[in-house]
Amino acid sequence: MYATDRSASGRSSGGPGTMSSIHAGRALIVSITDHTLHGEDDEGAGALVTELLSEAGFVVDGSVAVPSDTVAIRTALNTAVIGGVDLVVTVGGTGVSPRDVTPDVTAEVIDRELPGIAQALRWSGMAAGVTDAVVSRGLVGVSGSTLVANIAGSRAAIRDGMATLNPLAVHVIQELSDPEI
Repeated sequence: MYATDRSASGRSSGGPGTMSSIHAGRALIVSITDHTLHGEDDEGAGALVTELLSEAGFVVDGSVAVPSDTVAIRTALNTAVIGGVDLVVTVGGTGVSPRDVTPDVTAEVIDRELPGIAQALRWSGMAAGVTDAVVSRGLVGVSGSTLVANIAGSRAAIRDGMATLNPLAVHVIQELSDPEI
């Protein structure tokens, strides 16, 4: 389901600045919300991230909603990484409440942290006045050849965070898939 052909760059030859004309990579969205415990959906977070990733040239393999539970989050992240997606975007569970465990689980899954990207997400949130993006404990890092990024769960944080993350993700994925590096 998440197979990726990394033998070539996988990117089409669109001109400079034509992000929607390139194949930036394969992505999976993991929405962390306790609404799933009550049979509810993720309030459109997965659909919004899917739209923003697609606009940036990503092929979105799917969106899954899991409760704010360590085991459920770890299983979703490991499944995506083992499945070979280029990018996993988690949405929600990055705050300071006791149930916000997404960054803690992400730290266990990633091999290398990319603190500059996580800081860029917080700084852009601060500039846009998105409070939950600023207080987010979200991490960004690499697990194997998969980029994993935590985004705060509000619609404003998603829109602002994805605008910051998309070009950085494309760059990191290109570096990870370059056999010369």
